[in-house]
Amino acid sequence: MRIEERQPTATAEQILGEIREFCRATQTAESTFGRLVVNDGKLVSRLRDGAKITTGTLDKVRAYLTSHRPDLPATNGSALHRPGNGAAPAAAVAPPGFRFFDNRQKYLLFVSTCSEKTEIANRVSLELTNLQPVPPALRIFDAGVGDGTVLSRVMRAVHARFPTMPLYVVAKEISYEDVRLMLEKMADRLFEHPATVLVVTNLYYGEAPWLTPRSATAAQGLIWKDVTLSGNTAHGFAEQIGELEGFLAENWRAGISPTSGNPVYTRPIVLTIRREDHSFLLDPIMPRPGRVMADYDLVIASQPYRARVSVEFKASKVITPLVKSLRPGGRLIGIHSHGKDPGIEIIDQVWPDDDPFNTDRYAILRQVKHELGGLARHYNFNASSDARAIFRYHMHTLPDEVSGPIGTSTLFAAWNAAIYVAQIEDDRLSEVVRDGRYLEATDRVVRKHGGLWFNDETYVISRRRAPG
Repeated sequence: MRIEERQPTATAEQILGEIREFCRATQTAESTFGRLVVNDGKLVSRLRDGAKITTGTLDKVRAYLTSHRPDLPATNGSALHRPGNGAAPAAAVAPPGFRFFDNRQKYLLFVSTCSEKTEIANRVSLELTNLQPVPPALRIFDAGVGDGTVLSRVMRAVHARFPTMPLYVVAKEISYEDVRLMLEKMADRLFEHPATVLVVTNLYYGEAPWLTPRSATAAQGLIWKDVTLSGNTAHGFAEQIGELEGFLAENWRAGISPTSGNPVYTRPIVLTIRREDHSFLLDPIMPRPGRVMADYDLVIASQPYRARVSVEFKASKVITPLVKSLRPGGRLIGIHSHGKDPGIEIIDQVWPDDDPFNTDRYAILRQVKHELGGLARHYNFNASSDARAIFRYHMHTLPDEVSGPIGTSTLFAAWNAAIYVAQIEDDRLSEVVRDGRYLEATDRVVRKHGGLWFNDETYVISRRRAPG
């Protein structure tokens, strides 16, 4: 759609701010907003580039905002994860309903300049040696797939170790943009490992392993879509997967809970994808409404919760339901930020005594044991030593970027990574970026350490095998 220059620039700037707030609050991609309102996916980007807006377009935008604006909570008690697997989102910020990790620019800059996803995938892949899958398939659940970087790497490792074994993979993700990015990576996986059933869902942690909404109302509104890919080339699979974008844009929507302030699905969705030429082999492991087994060999729980939320929430709402979905011999690997690294030094220089990482792996394991009660006897809880449990990932820099004058872009990337990992809210950021102190602090830390790195820590909960 063409945007003609008929209205004052101030109007475009004002409406752009309203659109940004709406998209952040509802987790709607800006391109999706444009298509939904005026059938123009570039509407927002054009406004940002200085284009002016016609009266007719302005009326359509305001009407859509008025009729679809969510009821945002007065306070923002966020408890959502950051997308370490990726997954999109979360920390309390202004305006109400907007979370730090809904900011795609910060997220994309972090994942493109830091090696966390690669290191997480490497760490998860180590668990494959401990798996002893049983027919009819090796079963994996990714509790927050994000853009699919970690999952696609793990699936490569699975193929290398179990090249002919049928594979059943469930990927949970509420973000439409992340689902789209993840699916773009799956054509190659389905080509190399044809005996794969891929399931994508936006259900909650307590629902997703079973692909079943808890409430009767949500169950009645469940959208279940089975996709069978024809042909036998990655190119053909990619084209067919790309044709799902319309379905995703229409249905993969999220709102904001008026009670918790967290993103919630508008309608529950289960999307299954498999190859047509392997349908006969895969039929025994295909999930069907009302007939789903949650007996996973491996559950990936990478950055599945916000660092600052209570340990009780982390254990009861996230980890414990996932633990209950393990089959005998199955393993859950949890990964979250550990701190005690140069990244937190930057935060300490700007906000002394700030402690975003107040729950370590030991606290998580203790609380999960408490939540499980008598069932805890069926599980092993492994915190491991620091040498095994804690691993490091780096921000990518060229050697001469930290040995000589540090470029502004490198400092901005380092600062972005530090505040992203520490989950610093935007209202606190606005207080320190005015005078440049944050770049000075970043420069000191990067020079001191000759670069920037962060620590994550892992823990494993495994279900004991049945006797005999």
